[in-house]
Amino acid sequence: MNRFKTAFVAALTMAAVAAPAVAQAAPWQSINQRQARLDQRIDQGIRSGALNRNEAYRLRTDFRGLANLEQRYRRSNGLSNWERQDLNRRFDALSARVKIQKRDRQYRR
Repeated sequence: MNRFKTAFVAALTMAAVAAPAVAQAAPWQSINQRQARLDQRIDQGIRSGALNRNEAYRLRTDFRGLANLEQRYRRSNGLSNWERQDLNRRFDALSARVKIQKRDRQYRR
């Protein structure tokens, strides 16, 4: 009985420690919300000068390509799970590139 109580208390303690980590995770966003947020981040990088002209052009081109891909996916009976996962993966990659380009110290002159 003592082992059970000890194991139960240990499990509760681990759950209490893990709960704040889950609460800090980014909330789920729809694809449209992700697009809007990514667009805002690119705009902000242009305004602040963190993105130079070439970086901004490439990021905008990739962003438009993703928007067009989403439209193609949606034309055929909406988004399937695979298409949604594909778009999320591509948005994650583009978001990481925006972050890298904004922090690479290649400023607009």
